[in-house]
Amino acid sequence: MADGKPLVWASQIAGRPLPARVPGSDLIWSLSAALAEQDRSVYLMGGAPSTPSRAEQVMRSRIPRLRIAGHLSPPFGFDTQPEQLEEVCATVAAAQPDLVFVGLGFPKQERVIARLRPLLPRAWFLGCGAAIGFVAGVHRRAPRWMQLSGLEWAHRLASEPARLMRRYLVQDLPFALELLAVSARQRLHLRSGAPADQVAGTPDGPVQAGGPH
Repeated sequence: MADGKPLVWASQIAGRPLPARVPGSDLIWSLSAALAEQDRSVYLMGGAPSTPSRAEQVMRSRIPRLRIAGHLSPPFGFDTQPEQLEEVCATVAAAQPDLVFVGLGFPKQERVIARLRPLLPRAWFLGCGAAIGFVAGVHRRAPRWMQLSGLEWAHRLASEPARLMRRYLVQDLPFALELLAVSARQRLHLRSGAPADQVAGTPDGPVQAGGPH
């Protein structure tokens, strides 16, 4: 799934277009509604101390049949402390949820999901960035036109410049530009008949160019 517009643009440039952007802030609602119909449970992990509990209240009011197995706001820096990380993961695993929404931002949420996966082998996990905060009303999503035009990141940057300036402009922007350049080279190789995996400069490992977190 493409959680950010750069992935959609890159796929179009490469000649292998993805159908659409699918942000975690939308999936948290659609997946929860679907799980409620199946009597399955979700777990909310991430956000400031009061955020996941507020998100739970909102979700219960909008999806009354949804089973929420629990919520947790991990302490700051828990992922760098082995004992705290184990305690947090054990707490989530004890709830035995069917789907865990992990809203810790990239790459922390992906690392935590990797640690949780063996503890909950039958569960699903979704790294959802700021989605829990959106549900709780702590953060406001960008207007719809900004979401559709790929400018949601600008709205988030304007909302939290101190936290997001370095990440968006120093860390994410160069990678996004590199991704688009690689996609353009892939398009040229497709036209020439060469395999896409032979394109020089293709990023190694999993690609993450998600939406605003």
